[in-house]
Amino acid sequence: MGAANSSNRSDNSLYNDDDVNFDHFQILRAIGKGSFGKVCIVQKRDSGVLYAMKYVSRSACESRGALGGVLKEVELLSSLEHPFLVNLWFSFQDEEDLFMVCDLLTGGDLRYHLQNRVEFSEESVALFVCELGSALDYLQLQRVVHRDVKPDNILLDGAGHAHLTDFNIATRLAKDALACSMSGTKPYMAPEVFMCALDEVAGYTYPVDWWSLGVVAYEMRANIRPFSVHSNTSLVDVKHILSSPVHYPRYWSPDFVDLLTKLLCVHPGGRISSQQELQQTPLLRHIDFKEVLEKRTKPPFKPPEDHLNCDPCLELEEMIVETRPLHKKKKRLAKQRSAQRDSDPETALVKEFIVYNRFKELKRKDMEKKEREWERELEEAMANSVVTTLAPILEKPSETLNVSSSLHQNAPNETPTNTNIVRQSSKKSTTTMATLSSSLQMCSNCQRSDSRKSKANESLENIDRSPSPHTIGGAT
Repeated sequence: MGAANSSNRSDNSLYNDDDVNFDHFQILRAIGKGSFGKVCIVQKRDSGVLYAMKYVSRSACESRGALGGVLKEVELLSSLEHPFLVNLWFSFQDEEDLFMVCDLLTGGDLRYHLQNRVEFSEESVALFVCELGSALDYLQLQRVVHRDVKPDNILLDGAGHAHLTDFNIATRLAKDALACSMSGTKPYMAPEVFMCALDEVAGYTYPVDWWSLGVVAYEMRANIRPFSVHSNTSLVDVKHILSSPVHYPRYWSPDFVDLLTKLLCVHPGGRISSQQELQQTPLLRHIDFKEVLEKRTKPPFKPPEDHLNCDPCLELEEMIVETRPLHKKKKRLAKQRSAQRDSDPETALVKEFIVYNRFKELKRKDMEKKEREWERELEEAMANSVVTTLAPILEKPSETLNVSSSLHQNAPNETPTNTNIVRQSSKKSTTTMATLSSSLQMCSNCQRSDSRKSKANESLENIDRSPSPHTIGGAT
């Protein structure tokens, strides 16, 4: 799943008020499969842009109690955007499935390449750590713990850049809060997660994802994991295994071993858990993280381009084995809706599911930015207008003072009456200056008052009072 698309794409055809649905896409082929969800390549009919569409069966989710996880995943993804995440573009639903349309990455997942015995160099692993570390650092700023960083959830684009996906068990923490559920994939879970399950610690937080990154980095280089932990390993045995020393091959460089040692530190407080700490390691000290973020650093490993980097059997399974194939959905739903003419189709939808369109969100943010710029320009124009209007008035007292001073200098022997006249003129000028200064201050105060009223009125006008089409008195 590689770099056909990126998060800075444009699709002007979507800058409208119509909600996107299944009919807007042409199904091309299946490329991935999960426990109750699948992924396929789709093409937007009006723009021709390619996406990856993940869809999960509503009935399967409800029967296995996993619907809440899907709803939370859509909610999280709709609030996130980063170059090294698989970003969400649309979400919608029908009577059968819940859909998430995301960046298409045709380079395959990291597990696929490890199973094909790809040998990743230290340089390649270091860049992966930088890219994924940048994503984890961003998630931490958003107070999000991923909890399932593993090769299966790391996708490569066509150039070989890494992207983190699958937020099904991710969670957003409240400020200074801890997570406490035992979530994740055992071989990649941090020691504090198991300790929490054994009631030895109160909870865990963001460093658990950096431990998982360390396990992935080790596995990329050695093609085996650093700890012999499996899904059926007991909690007590896992705790003992993770506390044992890690074996590092002698041919690995000291700087590379130093990086992995700091990522695989058993104690969360001593573990690397930020991009800043990554930059301080000897191996990564010379790397320009700004270039990494902008994808200007060329990855040493580039996925093959002559074939799709996924299991070819997935497409055959979708066409032959699947009881409800996606390419026959339109006819299938038409029959169902025809048989249920008297019922409201919206009653069969999940009310809590967020219908999302990133293009609409980008358009809204762009309009807010323009409004702020217009407001600033208006304030500057009003300020310049006041100064220009008062400038001629301010010049007259100055001229009076200069004339008075000239008269006093040219006729020093004049009578006291003339001197008094000059003093009175000077006093009047001073009074006029004070009055003008006071008037200018009043104008400035009036301007700020008008500006505040204008902002309040604009805020009221910009409130979107239209209800969501799939929401009845609930969350959107």
